[in-house]
Amino acid sequence: MQIDWLAFTPGPSLLGGVLLGIATSAYVLLHGRILGISGIVGGLLRPVKQAWIWRIVLLLGILTSPLWSIFLFDMYPVQIIEANWPIVIVAGLLVGFGAQYGSGCTSGHGICGLSRLSPRSLVAIVSFMISGFAVAYILRHLL
Repeated sequence: MQIDWLAFTPGPSLLGGVLLGIATSAYVLLHGRILGISGIVGGLLRPVKQAWIWRIVLLLGILTSPLWSIFLFDMYPVQIIEANWPIVIVAGLLVGFGAQYGSGCTSGHGICGLSRLSPRSLVAIVSFMISGFAVAYILRHLL
């Protein structure tokens, strides 16, 4: 496997990490809650008065982040999904089920839970990673 050093972007990556750290820390300090995407989307599905505006703004920020990378860093992110739509939809539903079953998603457990040294989040992240490695191995090498 050859490393594409032109795709190595430590500056924007560091800035993104700092912004994530600031956002998650501020949310915990101001609201006493974990900033995880599954909880944010779940809150939109069962809206609470005056709690949907910030959720929409945050989701718009996430969805438009590739445009920000173009404007701020002249980087043109390319995403190639090597699956058909039914598989993508089933995968999304499975991820949603897993986030509900695991009481949070990778962003909630990985960014917020691990930084708080939560044992439950450590177990969740290890489970996510082992499952991801196993599925990738099975799909790429056994099927």
